[in-house]
Amino acid sequence: MKISELLKKDKPMLSFEVFPPKTETAFESVKTATEEIAKLHPSFMSVTYGAGGGTSKYTLEIAKNIKDRYNVPSIAHLTCVSSTKETVREKISEIKAAGIQNIMALRGDIPANLESADRSGWDYRHAIDLICELKETDPDFCIGGACYPEIHPESTDQKEDIFYLKEKVDAGCDFLTTQMFFDNNLLYNFLYKIREAGITVPIIPGIMPITNTNQIERAIKLSGSFIPQRFKSLVDKFGSDPDAMKQAGIAYATDQIIDLYANGITNVHVYSMNNPDVAMKIQNNLSCIINK
Repeated sequence: MKISELLKKDKPMLSFEVFPPKTETAFESVKTATEEIAKLHPSFMSVTYGAGGGTSKYTLEIAKNIKDRYNVPSIAHLTCVSSTKETVREKISEIKAAGIQNIMALRGDIPANLESADRSGWDYRHAIDLICELKETDPDFCIGGACYPEIHPESTDQKEDIFYLKEKVDAGCDFLTTQMFFDNNLLYNFLYKIREAGITVPIIPGIMPITNTNQIERAIKLSGSFIPQRFKSLVDKFGSDPDAMKQAGIAYATDQIIDLYANGITNVHVYSMNNPDVAMKIQNNLSCIINK
């Protein structure tokens, strides 16, 4: 099923993101974890591509397994930075052959060894280049894109960020998923601004449950997210107790999600970090809300 069709449902839904293994030896354990999350029957699951596309084979295997074995709609992430047209077209063909209708089209992180390289000759420099390629190759794909409720790390300001976001949507994005955020007011402000700019596609908020203190620094580095005082107090109080921090982090994420539902959001995407226990506890916290 296409994600764009799912998002037309007027009911609270929950989806999860998982990631492929970095090595072949870890494949079975990661596959098992993703299957445990699939057994929760979320609205859909997305599978990331991995840094530099090195784990792209596993992305497709996991996404296909989720779809075929558990009947859970899946999204395969696809990045394009520094890739050739031949490589990207081959990946698109593989995704189509696997029967996956949904692709998250991303630029991807620029490899460290290419940070200072001349990019003028690259076939793809931005996500919009990949979106155009997908639309040209098969207009029937449902295409997702990423957005930043605060600001893209490489943008000068939010106005510029929204300008390029609209270009990406106009090129063919069917929906957008946000980077993680920890203050819902930032999302509501962002939604107002993008609707004012003429961006009307569905927006799926992305929520990251912080269940241990080691995740905090990485989360901030990845997203540049503002950390509200309420969350800082939570970490100060419970951060040294792993069990308490996990419970508090799940409660904080649950509270964010309930507020989003209460304010008209239909689908919330949880960055579950391949942790079935965290995914299950969040879903259980919301059971009477999402099952109505």
